[in-house]
Formats: sequence, structure tokens, C-alpha cells
Amino acid sequence: PKNLGIMEFKSLIAQRRSIRKYSDRPVPRDVMDRMLAEALTAPSARNTRTTRFLVVDNPALVARMAETGLRLYLLGAKPGVGVPAAVVVLGDTTTSDLWRENAAISATVLQLAAVDEGLGSCWVHVCGRPRRKDDPEGEQAADYLRTFLPIPEGCEPLCVIALGYSDFHPAPLPDTDDAKRIIRL
Repeated sequence: PKNLGIMEFKSLIAQRRSIRKYSDRPVPRDVMDRMLAEALTAPSARNTRTTRFLVVDNPALVARMAETGLRLYLLGAKPGVGVPAAVVVLGDTTTSDLWRENAAISATVLQLAAVDEGLGSCWVHVCGRPRRKDDPEGEQAADYLRTFLPIPEGCEPLCVIALGYSDFHPAPLPDTDDAKRIIRL
């Protein structure tokens, strides 16, 4: 394991940004495996380890995922366009009622692992969202994904983490008054 110093950790946190434009360079399997191994070490409620990962790097499947119409548009509308890989972050609902929280922590660790590997990522929320933003009462995004992805029984998708090599440099975060977001007693 790496001995991550304080300055390195701060740099890693600062570099984690939502990336929405990727090069067509594929994510090597060994890189994906390292990121997933790190994400699997994320804490979970009562050590239930309810998070599962479904890796999608087939361009045709990524394109179908983009048809959810949410923010999945960033995944590209046709094969070969958009993000080269996506990880559907799932929670095992049969093991813990805290599967959402567990999956969210794991997804965040996955995004930080991506930065450490030189990749960009973007969280695309699925749980409780309609397939199409313009049809809020229509088919749910999770139900649509189930029509063509092998989502295990008893598991629910929380989000999709888009992963790839960034094709642009995002602007720095705007200044904000973070003191308003902290309550001290």
C-alpha cells in the first residue's frame, strides 16, 4: 500500500472533479481492477459489505446506458463516443437497510481511486430517478438498466460512475463561503 502523505491526500481531493468529456483511450483492466479493489475496502455499516460493482466497458452497452436520459448523456449516445467505462454501483438490499449509504461511500472511494490512477470520473445518480428527465412519472432509470444489464436479484443500483481519461481540464472550483456550511457549538 502507498504511504499517502497529508499533502498528497489534499492534492488527490482537490483533483477529484466531475469529468464529462473523455478521450477514447480505454481503461486497462489492471487499472480497473486496482480501483475496484480499493473501493471494496470502503467502510460499511456493521461491516455488512453490501456494495456490488457491475463493470461496463462494452461501447454498445455504454451507449444503451446513455439512453436513460438522466445525466447519463455524458456517457455518449452511440458506440465509441463518450466514456470508455462505467461502473454501476449496486447495493444488496437483502443484507442491510443501509445499502444506499454503503454504496455511496464505496462510489466515493472509487472516484478517489480513479484520480489516483490518473482517470476522471463523474457520479450519475440512478436510484429513485426517472429514465427520462422530461418524463418524471415515466419508467425509472434503474428499471431501464435492468432490461439489459445483469443486475443481481436483491440488488439496487444507486449510481453509475463514469470512468475514463479526461479529454479536458475543468476550471477551478469557484470560490465559496464554506464557513456558512459549518456549524460550531
